[in-house]
Amino acid sequence: MERFTISLDEKLARQFDDLIRQQGYQNRSEAVRDMLRQRLEAERLRKEDAPYCTASVSYVYNHHERDLASRLTNLQHDHHDLTLSTMHVHLDHDNCLETVILRGPTAQVRSFAESLIAERGVRHGQFNLVPVDHDVQHHHHGEHVHSHPKT
Repeated sequence: MERFTISLDEKLARQFDDLIRQQGYQNRSEAVRDMLRQRLEAERLRKEDAPYCTASVSYVYNHHERDLASRLTNLQHDHHDLTLSTMHVHLDHDNCLETVILRGPTAQVRSFAESLIAERGVRHGQFNLVPVDHDVQHHHHGEHVHSHPKT
């Protein structure tokens, strides 16, 4: 572990301490590490220097909307190579929340996530991409993918 020291004016230090306390951090070091990871990964994605990623896509939709549930399911089947899992939650009589976990080439994952969110009738869509190192492992019981966060 490498240590470094930073200096903050009193006001900024107080605001930072308030923020990390609200977010449940036990100390400044954990908060700074998370902030650095987030910024490094965002920069990798911005520079398109993250060929592979894992992602979560969440959205709300009205399941009574004409053919929307089947359109969303068909999109996921059309991208079965990227879709790892889907969780479906009934929020009330009309509305559902789905979260889809994806893994694969970043450009393809981003495009698929955007297409899910852009589907007519989908509301409150958001996605989070996490760049990963993507290793195909060959074992005696078959081949599978290991994904390791870059930071």
